[in-house]
Amino acid sequence: MFTYTLRRLLTAIPTVLIISLVIFMLLELAPGDPMSDVPLTVPPEVKAKMREALGLDQPSWVRYLLWLKQFFWVEPVHLFDHWFGTAYGTDMQRVISWQTRSPVSELILQRLPQTLWVVGMGYLVGVALAVPIGVISAYRQYSWFDQFGTFISMVGFSVPTFFTGVLMIVVFSVQLNWFPSIYDTTLVVNSWSTFWRQVQQMVMPVAVLALYNAAQISRYMRAAMLDNLQQDYVRTARAKGMREKVVVLVHVLRNSMIPVVTVIALGVPSIFAGAIITEQVFKVNGLGHLLINAIQVNDLPLVQSLTFIFAVLIVAFNLIADVLYGILDPRIRYD
Repeated sequence: MFTYTLRRLLTAIPTVLIISLVIFMLLELAPGDPMSDVPLTVPPEVKAKMREALGLDQPSWVRYLLWLKQFFWVEPVHLFDHWFGTAYGTDMQRVISWQTRSPVSELILQRLPQTLWVVGMGYLVGVALAVPIGVISAYRQYSWFDQFGTFISMVGFSVPTFFTGVLMIVVFSVQLNWFPSIYDTTLVVNSWSTFWRQVQQMVMPVAVLALYNAAQISRYMRAAMLDNLQQDYVRTARAKGMREKVVVLVHVLRNSMIPVVTVIALGVPSIFAGAIITEQVFKVNGLGHLLINAIQVNDLPLVQSLTFIFAVLIVAFNLIADVLYGILDPRIRYD
């Protein structure tokens, strides 16, 4: 297992570098100019100095290498300084947002808590609902619970999240006035009343995301359980006199989690990327909202950093899923 993990880590390095190059070149070729919003009254020599200050006067390969250095070395050093109170990165040039003239890492860290609270909670709730629903639906195939779960899963997976979000706002905010329709990102939780307000404003966006995630994962869980319930080892375990609960929840569930782990692990990076549509509907000031604003104003450093972080997380959690296979199924040997 150690040899396989080390080999995958070494393979991930060129993969990440190729992804970074693709992201950089795609955004370089994208239409738009950060100087397009500058008033026409600004003299050309001033615009030239502004482009020089943004680094746009340098060749693409120089800006790409500089961006890699800033992303993999400068920003981690500044994060180390922030956490431990040191000053190693004082003179290092950071990745700067063209729109706000602020370091990109600071903008991401400011929005990350809101995204983790809403999108992360929605994903956790979705997984917590999907696994038992998939297990029970498979064990009681074609029962009323299976039929109802299949119907809800089809609705949750087929209906767009923006429609579900708007529908919840109309019903629970406008008609019933139970929950606020706009997420207050400035709310500070320092008492029971503010904690209750935080819970209230999280209910609808978390419910929208949990429904979508649970609908997808529960279908994989059900299919994997049905496939394993027909295997010979299940009949053997029952013939040996094992309790049905042990057969289903220990042997069958463990083997059924192998394909589901891939779906769950590859869905985790979406938490950090933010639910772009849901954040727009409920006005959650998270990373998804930040990415949309950066695209609209052609803020290339911010767009590059966000998309590259998302790509790195996908590679990392893909590796984690492969390692978990060996833990869930001892028959799998990578060495």
